[in-house]
Amino acid sequence: MPDQTRNESFEEFKNSFAYGSRTDLNFKFLAALPDEEAGRFVQDLLWKLGDVIDDGQCDRIVEHVYEGQVHAYAGAGDCAYEGGPFTPLEKPLSQSRLVLISSSGHFVEGEDPEPFGVKNMTQAEAEERILQWVRSEPTLSAIPVGTPREKLIVRHGGYDVRGAQLDPNVVFPHEILLGLEEEGVIGELAAEAYSFVGACSQRRLLNQSGPRWVRLLQEREIDAALLVPV
Repeated sequence: MPDQTRNESFEEFKNSFAYGSRTDLNFKFLAALPDEEAGRFVQDLLWKLGDVIDDGQCDRIVEHVYEGQVHAYAGAGDCAYEGGPFTPLEKPLSQSRLVLISSSGHFVEGEDPEPFGVKNMTQAEAEERILQWVRSEPTLSAIPVGTPREKLIVRHGGYDVRGAQLDPNVVFPHEILLGLEEEGVIGELAAEAYSFVGACSQRRLLNQSGPRWVRLLQEREIDAALLVPV
């Protein structure tokens, strides 16, 4: 909890949502905004909340938070690249074998990767260990396509996983892809999908894990990968 023995500046308040005393990963974006913009966001949020009390229309609050997140994260960030390899598909998607790879932090119940050697790590503990995550090499979890929702576990130090718990498809769209396979949009969906915690060492992901994963997919004769960043 914030120290009640001294006055808290607005800058400290807005930064406290990003792994601070008020950790709320839905609002950690406030730390990326200048004080004036963050103050305007909070004021507008309160105005809209007052309107909701009157008419019960909550959509305006959802839209306001969404727009705030988009604005705050619109910058290039620390991992921007001017270009990258471009490899066109050699055959239509309807004839291709596709694999799903998401940085959502999903794994199958009973197959916990036990990050940092910790058994049954909670989401709260994952958030508290965010600095360890971002310095570590990611671990890839294989998930059989068609795994029932109730068997999917999600844990991630970098985002609020409650939406992913309610519906894994928002960040791990395996059921959607199965539907596209049935419709013939995808030629074949690989038997296993993959997930890892995207809050990891980007250098190790780029130079070590990524190339190793590419070789794995090549060995399994995968034509294309759907990458879902979180």
